[in-house]
Amino acid sequence: MTGERILFAVAEADVAAWERAFRKVGLTLTEEGGAGIRFCLVWHPPAETYARLPDLQVIFSLGAGVERLLGDPAVPPHAAIVKMAEPGMTETMVQHVLWQVIGHHRRFWELAEAQREARWLDQLYPPPWQRKVGVLGLGTLGSAAARALRDFSFDVRGWSRSAKTIDGVACFAGTSGLDAFLDGLEIVVCLLPLTPETAGILNADLFRRLARGAALVNVARGGHLNEADLLEALADGRLAAASLDVTGTEPLPEGHPFWRHPRIFMTPHNAADIDPETAAVTIARQIARHAAGQPLERAVDRARGY
Repeated sequence: MTGERILFAVAEADVAAWERAFRKVGLTLTEEGGAGIRFCLVWHPPAETYARLPDLQVIFSLGAGVERLLGDPAVPPHAAIVKMAEPGMTETMVQHVLWQVIGHHRRFWELAEAQREARWLDQLYPPPWQRKVGVLGLGTLGSAAARALRDFSFDVRGWSRSAKTIDGVACFAGTSGLDAFLDGLEIVVCLLPLTPETAGILNADLFRRLARGAALVNVARGGHLNEADLLEALADGRLAAASLDVTGTEPLPEGHPFWRHPRIFMTPHNAADIDPETAAVTIARQIARHAAGQPLERAVDRARGY
């Protein structure tokens, strides 16, 4: 493995920092293609990236979402696609989710409104174990978020396509389990992969099944959200507030109503940053597994879309 060259095709990255991190684990990053390069690390790569890699075997996606790669006809069909969910990314996502959920639990937006009006608010809120919080999607990031919310004493549920088990978290699975998962939820966190089945899942029908005045946290993909349904749900009080790290169009256009909505909190798709040091260690371990003929961790199932 030592000396293996990896094509680095990541938009707006600190290339020097990534190069230093990979040198520590005996790997070399290059921005030049050519024969003999079997691995690449990508995020919004140039269109010609894969054509420059005749020996490509594995694509490491610098992010948990892979829908762009799966929809890119330039991606070689024989190349394995691996989702990044290294420790740095997982930790920052968990921190972001905790920040948003605690904010909605304590209804910080009520306090912000009161401050703008110079109004002293005698606010009451329940203990966390009386707040029903649900996590849609129990992959690496969703499971970590659910466990962290449990450790903060929230009443936590999780939902996934296939059955999962997490100590202290009520887990539901499949279409048949979705209604029970949603029933009475006061805060819902979306960490689903974006697939044809999950596109638009955050819609009026789902919002109606939550507790009235619930809050939404979407840190997955903008394509999960029906934006018009969100605005309508906020207007009629079905939802009280929403935190959005992702939107259907990014950057969000200047005139979009989300920017100035008093109950929508926006962040610029930065909920989870990847640390070059931990990413390098993770990728080095994956390359070692590949060299030993072992299956890659978090490899994408193209048929399932994640």
